[in-house]
Amino acid sequence: MMIPMLPSEKYFGNFELVYPFYGAMPTGVTVSETGRIFVCFPRWGDDVKFTVAEIVEDKLLPYPNLQTNLVNPENITRTFISVQSVVADGRGTLWVLDTAAPNFSEPIKGGAKLVAVDLETNTIRKVYTFTEDVVLPTTYLNDVRFDFRVGKAGYAYITDSSSTGPGAIIVVDLADGNAFRRLNGANSTSPDPYFIPKVEGKVLMNRNKDGSTSPFRLASDGIAISPDGRVLFFCPLTSRHLFSITTEALRDRSIPDMELPYYVEYWGEKGASDGMITDAKGNVYAGDYEHNCIRKILPNGTMETIIHDPRMLWPDTLSIGPDQYLYVIVNQLHRQPRFHYGKDLRQKPYSLLRIKIDEFPAPTF
Repeated sequence: MMIPMLPSEKYFGNFELVYPFYGAMPTGVTVSETGRIFVCFPRWGDDVKFTVAEIVEDKLLPYPNLQTNLVNPENITRTFISVQSVVADGRGTLWVLDTAAPNFSEPIKGGAKLVAVDLETNTIRKVYTFTEDVVLPTTYLNDVRFDFRVGKAGYAYITDSSSTGPGAIIVVDLADGNAFRRLNGANSTSPDPYFIPKVEGKVLMNRNKDGSTSPFRLASDGIAISPDGRVLFFCPLTSRHLFSITTEALRDRSIPDMELPYYVEYWGEKGASDGMITDAKGNVYAGDYEHNCIRKILPNGTMETIIHDPRMLWPDTLSIGPDQYLYVIVNQLHRQPRFHYGKDLRQKPYSLLRIKIDEFPAPTF
């Protein structure tokens, strides 16, 4: 019997290909206020020649130079080890978040850092390192957001997306570098114990070469900040839930850690997300890696899907450019060998895509 043309799932939304990656797998992207595009490649096992790059005339150039991207054990605070995130702050600085944890190892002592690179001179302006009570042996620094309207020099908020220890939001006073953990091990920063991720129709879990398996669990990952800097949105990677908290409560250390979870607001399910970003009107954009799509969450909590496409294979980091496009790294993270008994199922190229949203990025100052 001939099978007639049967109804199929509807896909919608349009994207443009900005850059195809035929080498190492990227995770982060950011677009500066002048339109410069930066990406990063954590050292997860691919041949990473440089962990931070700028896309210049269809070429990947190590940024700020190749020497900074070569690990120097004698100068680990001024060289990049394994960068997970890059964020342009809209006022002339590229911030580089170095996990110092290649292959998700314990962070190299003294290597985990937040680095400010001057985009005018393309040189490192300042390096923020962390004490051992902030970056734990289990810590994996994941993503960062900024607000320069508070304190003497502004604040940074970093997610710890640990797979084996407590998740947290790390708060950094950029004036003196003082950093501290908040919502450490709280439900809102922890993997959802009842969540079973399903990507491309299959359960996603750690599947090791020796045949052993374990659940895939990652703590707080996606992070976005409201246009006025007063509210921080965040989510664990292995969860479909969206949470928020006021940045004032995060900074206020007179609120005991035991009481801080009461300040967290729950926004409901938004899908399982990796990256998130906010536009100037306060809309939050979040990927959904289970359904190959990106969602827009309005300030009133209503939600709409702006793109649903079978090629959106694990939307990772999001960034909004001055051209009013939403940029997204698509990297097939779920096809890595560690999820398939050591077999690499990724197909090159990985991609940097962009979607016209007609909105500007949220300001930081």
